[in-house]
Order: sequence, then structure tokens, then C-alpha cells
Amino acid sequence: AIQEAVQWVKDGNLGKIKIARGLCYKPRPSIGHVSAPTPIPASIDYDLWCGPAPMDPLMRAKLHYDWHWFWDYGNGDLGNQGIHQMDIARWFLGETELSPRVFSVGGRLGYEDDGQTPNTLMVFHDYKTAPLIFEVRGLPEKSGAKEMDKYQGTSVGVVVECEHGEVVVSSSYGHAIAQDKEGRLIKKFEGDTNHFENFIKAVRSRNPDDLNADILKGHLSSALCHTGNASYRVGKQTKPEKIREEIKSDKEATETFGRMAAHLDANGVDLEKTKATLGAVLKMDPKAEKFTNNSGANKLLTRNYRKPFVVPEKV
Repeated sequence: AIQEAVQWVKDGNLGKIKIARGLCYKPRPSIGHVSAPTPIPASIDYDLWCGPAPMDPLMRAKLHYDWHWFWDYGNGDLGNQGIHQMDIARWFLGETELSPRVFSVGGRLGYEDDGQTPNTLMVFHDYKTAPLIFEVRGLPEKSGAKEMDKYQGTSVGVVVECEHGEVVVSSSYGHAIAQDKEGRLIKKFEGDTNHFENFIKAVRSRNPDDLNADILKGHLSSALCHTGNASYRVGKQTKPEKIREEIKSDKEATETFGRMAAHLDANGVDLEKTKATLGAVLKMDPKAEKFTNNSGANKLLTRNYRKPFVVPEKV
């Protein structure tokens, strides 16, 4: 279904793509604080569990799952849930290299806990075809609410905004819809197979051509998450008026930040008092897959591997 929707857009049925937007509005409450290391369960081989990451004391209440919110082990919801939507957004653009320019804005906002990764983030990938914008929100639509925000009817999905309408791909992955600028349904795309089935078929046939997506596509989409996080990690906390000034040349980013600020305000977050982080504007050589203007960000393209869990420079 998604492949059909991608081709339908590429055929020009809605005009040119203006923005490919990925969304991960998913509830992520505070994980709390610990004042001392948490005991490692006896059933866990902690050395193996940590692998290439530092084998530091466990400074969070839960060993499992909450590792997503620590840089040594995870990459926040951008790379946790968001990789699925980042991937689909890139398909629509048809881009086969990393973006030549990327920046991010966000923070871990609305509470203070042991987590490190942002619960609120926007990433702007400046592709020539059209911007790929990704949004992460872990707070509800407003303080005390159980519901999450929605954008064009979805909280976790992809919205491809075109000249004459848009395509919305929800997190079910099995279908998509096209609608005009007034929200009237134009077309539905329904699928009868899924990516699990496709993978098993390729394993059984031993034929890589049976895969809907080869490993390079997985690398590219994953790397778009990592480069967005790299921008955030080498950024600095900045007042909102300065953020608006710095990103004003990218009108799509300005609009996205405006909605983010309103969302945070609805959750009692005053960006004048609790500043968001303005990520560095990183320029990438897509062929070499290296940043050309920030050595600190380049260091984040790999890691210091803990022996013996070392990936060599050449495999």
C-alpha cells in the first residue's frame, strides 16, 4: 500500500511535494530519579548486555526499555519509534543519500528525571526535493490530558504535504489515504502483505531481490535519525526568540517550531525559563557521509567501543 502511495505521488497526482513530515507523538512520562545504583538482576549477564557501551553502574530504575532514553544505549524516540516514520518519509522524497544540511531543536522538557534524550524534538533535513521534517513529542496535548496531539489526524505517522493535497500514512503501515487541501478523501491505498512476511520470504528464497528494501535503505533512514541527534547533542540551550531568528530562513522549520512552542506552553513549559536546545546546523558530504563543518558532530557518527565488542574500521 505504501509503495503504491509513493508511486502515486511521484506520478504527480498531487503536484510537487512541499514537505515530507514524520510524526512520533507518543506518551513518554518521566522515568523518575534514583539516588544510588540500581542492582543488576541476577539473571542478566550485564557485561554482554552492555556490549560495546560502557559497563557503568545502572543509574535508572529499570534496566530494560528505559535504556532508550540514554545516549550510551539508545537514541530517544527519534530512533526508537521514529525510524519507521523517517524511513517512509524518505521513500516519498526518493532521496538515496543523507541530507546535505540538518539541524534540530528540542529538549527533555516538562519534567526532570534520569533520562538524557529529548522528549520533544524537531529535526529539519534540508533535501533539495523538499524538506524532511521530523517531530517528536512525548508530552500529552496539554497538562493532565491522556490524549496526544494529532497532526492531520495522526499522532504516529507520515504526512506528505503536496501542492494540491496530502498523503497520510498511519502507524498501522498497512494503508494510506490521499486527501485534497480541504480534507476530502481522494484515494485509499490498501495492502495485503507486510514487511515481516516479505522478510521471511527473502530468507527462504535466499534472494536479496525479494526484499522490499535492502540494507542500504535501512542504513540511510537510520542515519537520518543519528544525524538529527548529532545536531542536538552539539547544540546549546537558547532563548526562543534567538531560535526563531536563527531558523527564520526556513519557513517550514519556523512553522514547526511555532507549533512545538504552543504544545509546550499547553504543558506548562515556559521556554523563556526552561530553554530548548538549538542544535548546530550541520553540513554533510553525502558521498563521504561526514560532516564538513563540525568535528564534534563527526565524533558522534561512531562510538568508543568497549573491548571486545569492537566493530573494526573496515569490515
